Amino acid sequence: MTKFEWKGVMPAVTTKFTADDQLDLEMFSVNINAQKEAGVHAIILGGTLGEASTLSVDEKRELVEHTVALINGEIPVIINIAEQTTRDAVKAAENAEKQGASGLMMLPPMRYNATDYETVAYFEAVAKSTSLPIMIYNNPVDYKIEVTLDMFEKLLRYNNIQAVKESTRDITNITRIKNRFGDRLNILCGVDTLAMESLIMGADGWVAGLVCAFPRETVAIYELVKAGRIKEATDIYRWFMPLLELDINPQLVQNIKLAEVATGIGTENVRLPRMPLQGEERDRVLSIIAEGVKTRPEIPEF
Repeated sequence: MTKFEWKGVMPAVTTKFTADDQLDLEMFSVNINAQKEAGVHAIILGGTLGEASTLSVDEKRELVEHTVALINGEIPVIINIAEQTTRDAVKAAENAEKQGASGLMMLPPMRYNATDYETVAYFEAVAKSTSLPIMIYNNPVDYKIEVTLDMFEKLLRYNNIQAVKESTRDITNITRIKNRFGDRLNILCGVDTLAMESLIMGADGWVAGLVCAFPRETVAIYELVKAGRIKEATDIYRWFMPLLELDINPQLVQNIKLAEVATGIGTENVRLPRMPLQGEERDRVLSIIAEGVKTRPEIPEF
């Protein structure tokens, strides 16, 4: 099993497309290199932000292999698994391992509101099928299935289930997890607008969205909090909040891709049925981004 720590800033990166709807690996590489230079701790491919549900199997393979080659072992490359069947989830894990991934992020079964028993069995089947370390993505707000602490109790019998992407939007859950499992289950905040609060309460890291456009600021907040420099982190976080709110929105992909354009590390191209923002909403988002870029804070040494 590839060894790494579930800690730090892990961008859930966007997938870049050309104007004629092909993978844009050139611009994708520009963004990944900006993430690396900012000091992120891992890269996550194929999440909601990555428009994974629109990618073909061949495109996913090409994206993983390209990223693994580009990263060249410097930081882990984590693949998100969001499948409708257990068989497909196991296959996706096998493919990720073959293609050189370092770890997996896993959603519960998609499009079926599985019971607790079924959800645990789904995760167990994948855990048994791979040696890769796994982070369970717990997001009952968007995906309607909560992985409870009692469910984690069963899942933690598997050594490769090691972390949770905590997106319940209940900060007190971090304390409950720590009280119950200590350091056995690493916690990464999955909600941009709760990230600093989560880190202060003991989260080990941040699976981030606006990092796609603002990597240095995101890493700075994490590093400053971990160093106990709360005032400096708070100043950056307050500047960042209007931008972070673009992540908790149904059009988060379009929002964040617009932000990537503004910082020079992305394009606006999305894949149908998604379309670029229009009208008043586009103007609103662009004004938030423009204000953020104009008032970008100085980043202290850390």
